Amino acid sequence: MSILSSLLGNAGAIDKEKLQADYGKLLIPSENIEAGFKIIRDTFIFTNKRLILIDVQGITGRKTEYFSVLYKSITRFSVETAGSFDLDAELKIWISGESTPSISKKFDKKVNIYEVQKLLAEFTL
Repeated sequence: MSILSSLLGNAGAIDKEKLQADYGKLLIPSENIEAGFKIIRDTFIFTNKRLILIDVQGITGRKTEYFSVLYKSITRFSVETAGSFDLDAELKIWISGESTPSISKKFDKKVNIYEVQKLLAEFTL
């Protein structure tokens, strides 16, 4: 992921082995990491059971929130592809009971947004 893209808040893909080493302690025995993305200090991980959002907080980054979303709680989602003059693609996720997207993430052009959409479709449909 380029530095400019990272500073703009766009996500880039992370290797599954690195995610497993860093966040394996969050997983239950039958849970596997399918894909993960990083936006500056924050990370979000698609597993075969849930979506995990990792929010590093504060200046020092010592405080971290781990937010889990069960796929069955996702009522709808949308992807917007990057255009000619657009630097990013966007993913929006609605969680049951919410009228506006609960989760909104931007991806740099290196991320295949269709693969992200396919992952979500596989686990929510």
